[in-house]
Amino acid sequence: MHDIGDLIIYSGHGICRVDDICDKELNGSVKKYYVLRPIEDDHQLTINTPADQSKSKIQNLIKKNEAEDILQSFQSDGINWIENSHSRIREYTNIVNTGNRMEIAKITNTLMRKKDALDAEGRKFFEQDSKLLASIQNILFKELSIVLDTTTEDIQQQVNQNLYHAV
Repeated sequence: MHDIGDLIIYSGHGICRVDDICDKELNGSVKKYYVLRPIEDDHQLTINTPADQSKSKIQNLIKKNEAEDILQSFQSDGINWIENSHSRIREYTNIVNTGNRMEIAKITNTLMRKKDALDAEGRKFFEQDSKLLASIQNILFKELSIVLDTTTEDIQQQVNQNLYHAV
């Protein structure tokens, strides 16, 4: 159970704050709901989700030691590149949907390296890869910055340093 004010990860919306916990009646039964607000939403989106979901889309933020391990993981190669774009997007999206931040970091690592390699060759990065990278990078780097009490820019800089200046 989460408390008002907690920061959580909510499926595709990224980091949200629990603004309220309330009872709502739906089809004659009363359930407890979390009222969530994405922390980076200029439009003040409000998400209402049952607090007792068996297949919860809510995850706690990672711990500091996990965040440090994730940053270090960018010194190693990511995961295998899948040549077929449809298979790649499907496989990478399935991994992202598990919510495992270390595996998400490996995908981020792979996509960042591939994008840079294609840029160096003057070739274009596949649009779906670009969208996936932007989405997971935004959420992952924001979470790392919150957990490590720094900025997303600093996280980006540390990741780049680990990617290209591995010891």
